[in-house]
Amino acid sequence: MNSAGAADPSGQDVAGPTEWGDGQVGVGPWEIEHPGRLRPTGDQWDPELLDAGDRRNVVDRYRYWRREAIVADLDTHRHQFHVAIENFGHDANIGTVVRTANAFLAAEVHIIGRRRWNRRGAMVTDRYQHLRHHADVAELMSWAESEGLPVVAVDNLPGAEPLETARLPRGCVLLFGQEGPGVSDDARQRAAQTVSIAQFGSTRSINAGVAAGIAMHAWIREHAGAPRN
Repeated sequence: MNSAGAADPSGQDVAGPTEWGDGQVGVGPWEIEHPGRLRPTGDQWDPELLDAGDRRNVVDRYRYWRREAIVADLDTHRHQFHVAIENFGHDANIGTVVRTANAFLAAEVHIIGRRRWNRRGAMVTDRYQHLRHHADVAELMSWAESEGLPVVAVDNLPGAEPLETARLPRGCVLLFGQEGPGVSDDARQRAAQTVSIAQFGSTRSINAGVAAGIAMHAWIREHAGAPRN
């Protein structure tokens, strides 16, 4: 896969929305951006990016790095929470969930149900985020049990514990249902804990991608230190 394209569900490389290559995003060639400075050497550096510039949606510390080197570095300090989202109806929010999981450095994103999903919302971050597929809820639960990770369902259900006061396990799987029906009955019954997000308006629910971001940030506030960027 080249460094200027994102993978779409069909497996073809297409231009990512933040990687057009001819805009002002990112940096230009090394010699132009750093006149008079020696060109860096080492396994993490990508010669093509050093020559042509790095227009990817990455933080500055990873400019000109090879994708594999970025992933390897991220793997040294990923957080202990996982994210799972049910995809039994081609949920359009999965890309947003993946992008947010990357921002908060989740260990993995687990997609339950349909394997195919619209990657455009991920804004190319799926290249740097570990993804795992499970055919159904039972398979996810079996995996989580084998890893010693409690599953925390996030849904506004009767008896749910308010996320604002709940204590989230350091190692856990945050589970989100698809847009509309929310967490499936099977997942709800198997989850070790269910938390809800306080709402004050007229709607009964919030967007699944937004809910995922709120829950992940709640984990970050409770367990994570200052960012390295």
